[in-house]
Amino acid sequence: MENKNVFTRADTLRGTITLYRKGWDVIRYDLTVQPDIVTKTIEGKNTMTYKEDLPVRTMQIDLQQPLVVDSIIGNNTSYKFKRDNDVCFVYLRDSTAMFKFLPGIRSLTIYYHGTPKEAVRAPWDGGLVWKTDINNNPWIATACQGLGASVWWPCKDHQSDEPDSGMTIHLIAPDTLTAVSNGRLQNVSAPAHGVKTWTWIVKNPINSYGVTMNIGKYSHWNDTVMGKGGKLDLQYWVLDYNLEKAKKQFEQVKTMIHSHEYWFGKYPFYEDSYKLVETPFLGMEHQSAVAYGNKYENGYLGRDLSGTEWGLKWDFIIIHESGHEWFGNNITSKDLADMWIHEGFTNYSETLYTETMFGRQAGDEYNYGIRKNIRNDKTIIGVYGVNKEGSGDMYYKAGNMLNIIRRAIDDDEKFRNILQGLNATFYHQTVTTQQVEDYISKESGRDFSKVFDQYLRTVQIPVLEYYFSGNKQKIFFRWTNCVTGFNLPISISTDAGNLSITPAGSWKSMSLSKKLVASGLADAIVKRYYVEVRQVKSKA
Repeated sequence: MENKNVFTRADTLRGTITLYRKGWDVIRYDLTVQPDIVTKTIEGKNTMTYKEDLPVRTMQIDLQQPLVVDSIIGNNTSYKFKRDNDVCFVYLRDSTAMFKFLPGIRSLTIYYHGTPKEAVRAPWDGGLVWKTDINNNPWIATACQGLGASVWWPCKDHQSDEPDSGMTIHLIAPDTLTAVSNGRLQNVSAPAHGVKTWTWIVKNPINSYGVTMNIGKYSHWNDTVMGKGGKLDLQYWVLDYNLEKAKKQFEQVKTMIHSHEYWFGKYPFYEDSYKLVETPFLGMEHQSAVAYGNKYENGYLGRDLSGTEWGLKWDFIIIHESGHEWFGNNITSKDLADMWIHEGFTNYSETLYTETMFGRQAGDEYNYGIRKNIRNDKTIIGVYGVNKEGSGDMYYKAGNMLNIIRRAIDDDEKFRNILQGLNATFYHQTVTTQQVEDYISKESGRDFSKVFDQYLRTVQIPVLEYYFSGNKQKIFFRWTNCVTGFNLPISISTDAGNLSITPAGSWKSMSLSKKLVASGLADAIVKRYYVEVRQVKSKA
């Protein structure tokens, strides 16, 4: 177990809806960025349009050091500001002006420059990626989940506030290269000798860490697929020498769209299209511009994370990172501590895709196989208000939790309606864990609060204890090593018969046929549920 966390003022400013983040809501961003490949620096500006409901005297804008704020202009005014670690406090009005306040739509523009943090192990550490391709052409990308978008552009860097009307992204790059971002390409202009400006338009709300800059020697092609929302435009941007292998590997996108839409509902960003963009790192769920760096291989860089071989039958980055368009981009957690909402459901999309393509048994085997990656080092839910995510078990353990919830519901049509209902009810919204938990319990008709408590808020693996009596024709069972009130039902179908029980913290019993007793029930339960099964001699 890790040591107790120690947090700083900077952590609170980064992760909390502070006084300086209240009273105003971002409507739209208009971002311009120009990187200098030689010096690894950037300069740019961001015009932020926002709705001010309450009089804001001091506004918090996030921009991580060592980037420098040059000036902040708005309403024909040059605002005074003060830096505090990775935050810029902007002084909008004095106490006299507070009394004259009228709610309304306002805007300000932040001009900035500097040397952004460079990512060493993107996408895990975050920052800008400055690489070259095999032909020594410059290749630039961004990856900033967790660390935050403010590592390369100024914004309200908190997941709870997305620009309601999307954003415009202008990328200024050498005219020998191509600049790719989110949404659709609006135009390409040549404002000066040797450079071009690539303007991309995003019409939907977008989480700030999902905004991306990719610059390289790209080739591209377009395609379409008929989905639940009609014709979905597909765009692919890859390094020029990878074009042919990309065309073959990316054929999986269409089956992915069909599977994800079947389980999760309509792709959330038809207006902005779907894109895969090759990057010099493994991958990231950049909204409508999914980062791809899996070397055009199936599996996870050619490996099967489940150890079952099912994971080698599809491209991990295409399936997983695209799943984030539903959970992560469409539904975004308000606080990084609830990141399991992104990763748990998206991890389970791998199981569902395997099932769609190869059958229920294949999906079950994959889901069971990835369980070996669970560490139980700390709780899945992190610490609120300080931009602190929880355990990496938010992937494999949360994915297994969703699978046992599905088994407890025992109605795949209802379960699928719940997944689709989440994406419809919280369409383009930010949410809390509690909202997701409450929705699943309400729509399923079963209280799963103790199941969520067990798997999200403890590191204990529930133990199903049992013993026999009456010549093994009667079985006694109970839950141990679990939260009070843990109420996960167990339902197993075997060739020898069916077992359906709802253990509690105290002993219960039921009669069993000898054939069912001898059928290896314990092993069957463990393979279908993330629990331990232990036979004891008698009542403790």
